Amino acid sequence: MPGSGLRRFRAVALRAMVVLGACAILASILFLPYAGTYLIREDPLQKSDAIVVLSGTRVQRWLEAADLYHDGWAPRVVLSPGQLEDAEAVLRARGVRFPSETDSIRDGLIQLDVPAGAIVVMPGSVDNTVQEGNALASLAARAHWRRIIVVTSKYHTRRARMACIRALRGEGVTIVMRATRYDPSTPRRWWSTRSDIRWVVTEFEKLLAYGVGMGG
Repeated sequence: MPGSGLRRFRAVALRAMVVLGACAILASILFLPYAGTYLIREDPLQKSDAIVVLSGTRVQRWLEAADLYHDGWAPRVVLSPGQLEDAEAVLRARGVRFPSETDSIRDGLIQLDVPAGAIVVMPGSVDNTVQEGNALASLAARAHWRRIIVVTSKYHTRRARMACIRALRGEGVTIVMRATRYDPSTPRRWWSTRSDIRWVVTEFEKLLAYGVGMGG
């Protein structure tokens, strides 16, 4: 009878959905301990044209860049401009000298004996990783760079690498992703601290947005 056939189909479909749902939950549980380490995507260091510091921390990232510079991995350190607030532009228009975050980082690098002439600040203002990748692509094209070390935090490396590679696709530029050694995160036990949990959850949300063509 047509009605009984439809009921059997619905029952089979429901059982299949339950099984698939259970498998998805089990897979998620098994993956959770490795979520932190999955987000880390580093490359072996290579001599490069520039060391690029992405914005997002006060000290950890540019301190790594200073060490890499002194170890001879690249002849220059490039700083992301970060985001310029509208209010900062108002201060500048009024003649108020107010150091930006990039100004402070530049000063710190100079105090660590990185020559002022070896420090480059990307122009403009950016407020997300995609925009940083695009700004880097423009600068690399003008400077004819072929290999770039990009420094960021541990959990940010996978997404940042993805953004930079997308921005530089077809340009013949190699990205060498580097996680700062000064990042205190513990990827193998990411669930043990509140800051790590926030990092990991946020990064997976943004990776999902990248997967559907969005993200920043």
